[in-house]
Amino acid sequence: MASPHHLKIDGVSFTYPGGVRRVLTDLTFAVPSGQVTGLIGENGAGKSTLLELIAGVLVPDVGTVTTPPTTGFIAQETQLPFSSPAAPLIDAAVAELRAVETRISELSLRLGEDSSPAEADEVARDFDAALARAEQSGVWELDSRIASVLAGLGLADVPLETTLGEMSGGQRRRFALAALLLRPVDALVLDEPTNHLDDAGVDFLIAELQDFPGPALVASHDRFFLDAVADSLVDLDPGLGPEGGVGEATRQGTQFTGAFTDYLAARETTRRRWAELHAAQEHERARLEKAAGQGENDIFHSSTPKSESRISQKFYADRAAKTVGNRLRSARSRLEALERAAIPAPPARLRFHGIPEHVTLAVLGEPAVVARDLVVTDRLGPLTVTVQPGQHLLVEGPNGAGKSTFLATLEGRLTPDEGLLRIPEEITVARLSQDDEWVELDTPAAEIFAARVPSGSPDLREMGLMNEETAARPLGELSLGQRRRVSLGIILASPPDLLLLDEPTNHLSLALAEELEQALADFPGTVVIATHDRWIRRRWQQRTDGRARLVTLER
Repeated sequence: MASPHHLKIDGVSFTYPGGVRRVLTDLTFAVPSGQVTGLIGENGAGKSTLLELIAGVLVPDVGTVTTPPTTGFIAQETQLPFSSPAAPLIDAAVAELRAVETRISELSLRLGEDSSPAEADEVARDFDAALARAEQSGVWELDSRIASVLAGLGLADVPLETTLGEMSGGQRRRFALAALLLRPVDALVLDEPTNHLDDAGVDFLIAELQDFPGPALVASHDRFFLDAVADSLVDLDPGLGPEGGVGEATRQGTQFTGAFTDYLAARETTRRRWAELHAAQEHERARLEKAAGQGENDIFHSSTPKSESRISQKFYADRAAKTVGNRLRSARSRLEALERAAIPAPPARLRFHGIPEHVTLAVLGEPAVVARDLVVTDRLGPLTVTVQPGQHLLVEGPNGAGKSTFLATLEGRLTPDEGLLRIPEEITVARLSQDDEWVELDTPAAEIFAARVPSGSPDLREMGLMNEETAARPLGELSLGQRRRVSLGIILASPPDLLLLDEPTNHLSLALAEELEQALADFPGTVVIATHDRWIRRRWQQRTDGRARLVTLER
């Protein structure tokens, strides 16, 4: 149904009661009808908070939220009653459209009744309006529409009599999404809607959003999805440029036109400009420091002729002193001004540090991993794969296929029930786990990091993973994404011969995920990655370095 409405956020700030930091600061953007805006940012950046403000669950400290009359909202975690079967959920979603059909039947009967001309005209007008609404809303195709949505979200084989408590968490969430897509709403607000969707389900949702006539705001970490569906992106992660230097791009909530690929290009342009400004500043700093350190002998290199009178010598000496003084004061004044408004260097791009010399030669002539008919009962296998030193293996497959189990087996945390697994003893192994496994939640992130990396390693700030204020906070106060940065930094500071990465882009900002992928592509060691990330998988197939391999696990 056509909608002239916009979804608008105007000057919104929000702090949770008792909080010491604002979650959202002076956020302003709009989503017009027929447009999809992606909301991006690391876990803890405020995406879910903003969506709850839009839904009316929370109230902003300042600013206004304007939404169309009927705004459909789905959170990351559904609150559906487990005792209810799916059928009432779907029936409730289409009740308004069913009522239109019922209304048409009632009015059609009244059209045949004897009534006054005025009453007849009123019934005819109501009938035409209801008929137009039915045609506009697809009432006549409602049953096929329900079947199409359920099939598109992978729910066609789940009986509607099944109670929500009998379903998996993924199925419950997909039913909630199906109900939202079936409701006649003016706007859509979705929080991580691709969670629990397979590739076909994501493609179906992309088509649904592209056809939706109203404004749609979608919080997501799914780069493939955002690249396919978004008309613009709002980034809740500040930090594209230094305050007072590159400009407004530093504020939270910068809006970028275009899809995810366009967002990456815009970030790269901003970063390049930042680097150019910093380089120009440092060149000027060096010139001013040299000028500020010059004296009389640096400016006047010739000696005074012996034939000149003492009066002439004094005149030239006084003039030289005055000239030197003016130039020194000017240079020092400009140097002080530069220091006050100095542009910091752009943060370092992610890269591996301290790579051991043997990392590309791990046990020359012998595979880094040999798995033959490997089985972990009810979790994996049988799997046969060989990984040579320096190769990068991507392990893909649906949830439950055994991707994480395979990595835990390679790490030595699990013992296979059947088959052969051989990893040379000389090879060092480390894994970036999918889940947050930290226990030192009262210890500052910087201390935890420093205790786990070799002396002389760059710190979290120098690696471009955290600023000093965040690194000084206890781990328990950090978001999942920030904790994952600590884990990632430890591996980057002291990489192993065999690097195991379980869903490495989970909880990371999209920009950081991009940097991690590039660092991995440049890493000479052996890598095994388990992921469902479609963006990674698509790029993997485009790699031309000859080191990338792919194995697909079946559930």
